[in-house]
Amino acid sequence: MTVKTDLLEKGAVLQRDRETYAIAPHIPGGVILDINLLRKIADVSEKYDAKAIKLTSAQRIAIVGIAEDKIDAVWEDLGMDKGAAVGLCVRSVKICPATHFCKRAQQDGLTVGLEIDKLYHGMDLPGKLKVGVSACTNSCSESWVKDIGFIGTAKGWKIVIGGCAGSRARIADLLVDELPQAELLPVMEKIIAYYKEAARKHERIGMMIDRLGLETVKQGILAK
Repeated sequence: MTVKTDLLEKGAVLQRDRETYAIAPHIPGGVILDINLLRKIADVSEKYDAKAIKLTSAQRIAIVGIAEDKIDAVWEDLGMDKGAAVGLCVRSVKICPATHFCKRAQQDGLTVGLEIDKLYHGMDLPGKLKVGVSACTNSCSESWVKDIGFIGTAKGWKIVIGGCAGSRARIADLLVDELPQAELLPVMEKIIAYYKEAARKHERIGMMIDRLGLETVKQGILAK
């Protein structure tokens, strides 16, 4: 089957019926502060005869069952950014409620997660990359199975790298521990820079670690 590149660029993913598409507007952290945005999504979905609305694992709301000739009009009416659902890029930054909303949180994960999303969501990379930001060790954002995971503790942050789920699941490796929040973004920048330099095309961080060795990757990242 031929993939329509122009439709992928529009954030449209072909569905099982091979006729309709799903789109997923980007909702950073899955947090909606303006209730009118939910009304707009519902209204647009109804206007263009969507078959379903799906809450995704990437903390977005997918509008499912859109006819091909209606995709541009749907995006225009929504007026929202597209979620990076496909491609070799930063696909998603999954963020737990953290200290803004959760009594178990140890760190302010929402603030740092939203900043990471703003800086990196959709960035082109050698392979697909997912981020999880969890403000306590319950790891509600599944940080241990993300390419880059942040886990809050009473003593600071753990950063883990190389996790993934799917058919070849991999638990992430510890990169650093007890890191102050102010140092998270600089380390994130180092991880991304090293990954861009060292990874092969289509190679996720865990695959890169398995090829090069954990200590080599850790030293390469932290030396930057």
